[in-house]
Amino acid sequence: MTRLPVHIYELARRTGHVRRFVIFGSYVTDKQAPNDVDLILVMDDEFRLEATAIETRGLFDHAVAGARYGASIFWLKPSVLIGEGLEDFITYWQVKRDGSLRGIVEIAS
Repeated sequence: MTRLPVHIYELARRTGHVRRFVIFGSYVTDKQAPNDVDLILVMDDEFRLEATAIETRGLFDHAVAGARYGASIFWLKPSVLIGEGLEDFITYWQVKRDGSLRGIVEIAS
């Protein structure tokens, strides 16, 4: 599983529209065998799913990404955020149900 985020990142980059690639959850902890990878893909506002190559479309379907890559992938375009900024959105995902914080790692291109 160690190369999994790299493979997903490479697929996402092929779209030419990735603004941010954020990994969170157990994958970025010291857990010996995380059971999945949790990701947030922030695509630019020009991204069009229908124009995406077929080999990368599975990244943008939550069920397909889970089955194919063992990843929970959440994606959005910044223009869909109403009343909150992108930083607030990402920070929200850092908070666990019990109020403690989970690790977040961002891959910069």
